[in-house]
Amino acid sequence: MEKREIRLIALDLDGTLLRTDKSLSERNRLALEKAHEKGIHIVPTTGRFYGGMPQCIRDLPFVRYCVTINGAEVVDLQENRVIYSATIPCKQAVEIMEKLDEYPALYDCYQENDSFMTASLREKALTTIRDVHFRNMVRDLRKPVEDLKTFLRERNRPLQKIQFFIHEPETRAYLMENLPLWFPHTCVTSSVEENVEINHEHAHKSAALCALAEHLGFTKNEILAFGDGENDISMLRDMGLGVAMANACQNALDAAEYRTLSNDEDGVAKGIEEFCNL
Repeated sequence: MEKREIRLIALDLDGTLLRTDKSLSERNRLALEKAHEKGIHIVPTTGRFYGGMPQCIRDLPFVRYCVTINGAEVVDLQENRVIYSATIPCKQAVEIMEKLDEYPALYDCYQENDSFMTASLREKALTTIRDVHFRNMVRDLRKPVEDLKTFLRERNRPLQKIQFFIHEPETRAYLMENLPLWFPHTCVTSSVEENVEINHEHAHKSAALCALAEHLGFTKNEILAFGDGENDISMLRDMGLGVAMANACQNALDAAEYRTLSNDEDGVAKGIEEFCNL
């Protein structure tokens, strides 16, 4: 494979850097450490908010910058400040949720790096979401409120993301196609089966990484991005080098320039070793 000048490695977490059991393999960790020693920035680039990232990622001592919530925020952890932000106005967020009430959608939201969900929907999610890791995330990270729309109206603050789970594939596809038409200036993606994520149109991984690269004084062409899901397509397509995992969805595979092994086969480490001269 062609060797390129890489100054930043952007890493999706679920289905990419993390194994299916959400652990970080030793080979992947060592590859990240070696890349850091070469002066390359290691940047988790995830749909999660920072507090929802696995501890094994938050414990990495060489991670200074994070792209979180699909690009809704870029954070400098060392200086505890936000470099980039793109949020959904509260009024529009409530209107989106009112529309979702017409469908069997179990929705929650991210606001100010926290997550909230109507208590009754949360209880239903805990018994109906098929993916055990997503059930655990709902259990551990979604704070129950009596009614999410009322809670948000009272707060009247912008949201970082709306997320919902829906079982019927046809309804899910219909909503993913039409939500951006019904609600302008939104970006609708998905990270795993059953899941749909709604962000501001400028809250995507490509925009966030471009902002971070500008902050650091280089260009997107010097970024190596790894991903597997719909919400990774923008960075796989737009960064200097996009690498899709073998387990990636077809659209992510089509957007990437190269393909590596799966997340359970240390595909990230293999790609870093090949592209960063490790």
